[in-house]
Amino acid sequence: MVYIALLRGINVGGKNKVDMKLLKQTFEQAGMNDVVNYINTGNIIFSNNGLSKTELSRILEEAIHKDFGLQIKVVVRSFEDVSKIINAIPDTWKNDNDIKSDVLFLWEEIDDESVLENLAIKPNIETVKYVPGAILWSVDRKNVTKSGMSKIIGSKIYKQITVRNVNTARKLYELMQA
Repeated sequence: MVYIALLRGINVGGKNKVDMKLLKQTFEQAGMNDVVNYINTGNIIFSNNGLSKTELSRILEEAIHKDFGLQIKVVVRSFEDVSKIINAIPDTWKNDNDIKSDVLFLWEEIDDESVLENLAIKPNIETVKYVPGAILWSVDRKNVTKSGMSKIIGSKIYKQITVRNVNTARKLYELMQA
């Protein structure tokens, strides 16, 4: 089965530096197959048969800690999970000079539609949708600082998500299909 591992907080602002070639080796040594990484922010596509997403997360978190000395949260999503998320993103959403659109992948502990109740959403400025496994967010660039979702940084929820822009999310899905 094909999966993606989304690592939170590596190679951001010079912190938690991880070489992607070495990370690929870590995944392979941990028993993952067909390992491919995409960009430097911790997106690793791999295959594995027989283990649950929870088991895969645990194994990969332990391997990263062993090889790099970092306590990094690893969110694992199956091809089917990512397919449902990508198909829920409106075709008009993009990440460019005019529009900011993100996929906020949720930790299992908060993966429920009720998570929206804890967000300061401003429907007149932004669009926010829940889909199992993620929150989808889109806002005109000129309104980003006015957005309620921009206030998520520093919140309890922010510590339980990892964010990818929709362009990256779509590319990851494309790579998972290959």
